[in-house]
Amino acid sequence: MSFTSKINYKDTLNILSPAKAAFYSAVLPGLGQAYNRQYWKVPLVYVAIGSGAYFYIFNNNQYQRFRTAYFNRQNGVPDEFPIYSENVLIDAQKFYRRQRDTAFLLTVLAYVLNVLDANISAHLKQWNVSDDLSIQSVDFKTIDGIALGFRLNINLNKK
Repeated sequence: MSFTSKINYKDTLNILSPAKAAFYSAVLPGLGQAYNRQYWKVPLVYVAIGSGAYFYIFNNNQYQRFRTAYFNRQNGVPDEFPIYSENVLIDAQKFYRRQRDTAFLLTVLAYVLNVLDANISAHLKQWNVSDDLSIQSVDFKTIDGIALGFRLNINLNKK
């Protein structure tokens, strides 16, 4: 098997780069993407995590409003939803609690994907993707007098 390449892999390979990128993204979301010089991803990270946090806070506030109204009604205190029945208040609590929990899970998922993206992007930056990629030949040896194998010639040089 013979491969030709003009790049010295020992000079371009940084083993700690993916770990650093993941650590940076875990400490401050988007920092791993900036470390990888993928600056365009930083706003996407903040939109994903920020919108999840916004919906979590919104749904939690609504849940607390309906919960307080239900408990006030149980204690005979006037509440802010006099036109709703107790069943409607209970259903609204269940709805907003479910929405709040879903928003929390999606926010955690966005955070984890942020860390994974930084790590994977740093790994992929270590691949040789130059214009001078070529495989001259791949040959297999004979086994018990039977010649098995194939020949593959690929030249991706731009000329």
